[in-house]
Amino acid sequence: MTNLKLKTLAATALLGGMLVASHSVMAATPTVTVDGSSTVYPITEAVAEDFQKSKKNKVQVTVGISGTGGGFKKFCRGEIDISDASRPILEKEMKLCAENGIKYIELPVAFDAMTVAINPKNTWAEKMTVAELKKMWEPGAQGKITRWNQINPAWPDAPLKLYGPGADSGTFDYFTEAIVGKSKSSRGDFTASEDDNVLVQGVSRDENALGYFGYAYYAENASKMKAVAIIEKDGKPAVLPSIETVMKGTYQPLARPIFIYVSSKAVEKAEVREFIEYYIKNAPVLVKEVGYVPLGDADYSLALKNFNNRKMGTGFGGIAEVGIEMKDLLTREGKH
Repeated sequence: MTNLKLKTLAATALLGGMLVASHSVMAATPTVTVDGSSTVYPITEAVAEDFQKSKKNKVQVTVGISGTGGGFKKFCRGEIDISDASRPILEKEMKLCAENGIKYIELPVAFDAMTVAINPKNTWAEKMTVAELKKMWEPGAQGKITRWNQINPAWPDAPLKLYGPGADSGTFDYFTEAIVGKSKSSRGDFTASEDDNVLVQGVSRDENALGYFGYAYYAENASKMKAVAIIEKDGKPAVLPSIETVMKGTYQPLARPIFIYVSSKAVEKAEVREFIEYYIKNAPVLVKEVGYVPLGDADYSLALKNFNNRKMGTGFGGIAEVGIEMKDLLTREGKH
C-alpha cells in the first residue's frame, strides 16, 4: 500500500473518530425539556437563556409552546420534564398523570394580568364591565351577538370581531371561569389560536376587533393596541392591567397565578434540579423583565421550600379558583 493511501486512510480514520467523538459529546449534553403555555413561555424562555449561559453550554433547555392543555398531555405521558401552565392542573389531567405513574410538584412562578385589548381606533369600549364581557363571550352569544351595539346601545352599529386562545389554552380556561362563570364555557364563533402573536395581529389590524391574552403580549405590542379597563362590578372603578394594579389586588377578576409543574422522575436529574432552583431564585427579576408580576419574596421562599421538600400534588384539587391567596395555596396539602 502506498504512503499516500496510508495517509488518506489515517486521515479518514482520524476524521471519523473526531465526528464520532463530537457526536458523543452532543448526545451526552444534558437536556431539560419544557412545553405548554404560551403565556408562561416568555418567563421560562428568559430563565432558560440565562441558565444556559451560566452553565456555559453544559446543559440544553428546550422550551415549546403547545398550550397549557397540550403541555399537560405530553407531561402526563412522561414525554417532558416540565409543563408550563397558565392555570392549575385539571382533574382529568391529574387522572392521566396518575394512570401513567407521573407524580409532580406544582410551583407558582408569577402573576399575570390577563389583558382584554382593542384596536387603537376603538374609542367607545376603553372600559368594560364584567357583565358586558360575559354578554360578549358566553355560549348563548354565538351567532346572535355579532355587533358592538348589541353589547351596549351607546356603542356603534359595527361588526364585532373576536380573537381568543384555543381550547387547549389555560388562558381560555381561566378567562371563561372568571368572566362567564364556568371554565371552557364560551361561544365558538371567534378566531382562535394557541399562538398569542396571531391574536395580537388580529386586534392590531381591525378597528372592530377585541381579543384577550397574557399581559406580556400586550406590553410588548402596546403601540399597536389599547388595553381595556375592567369594571369588576357596579360601583367599582375601571382598572387597567398593570404590575401595580395586580400587586395592589385591584385588577380583578383577571389577575391570576401562573405555574410550572415538574415531574418527580425529572427531579432525579441534576440538570433539572439546578434549572428549577435557578428558575425560582431568579424569577423576581426575570418575571418583571418580560412583563409579568413577580410573587412576593416570602412566596418564592415557600415555593423553593416545597421543591426542596419534594412536596407532590396540586393545591387546587383539579378545580380552578379565582382570587386565591398565594400563601394559602403554597401551604395547602397537595392533592393527586
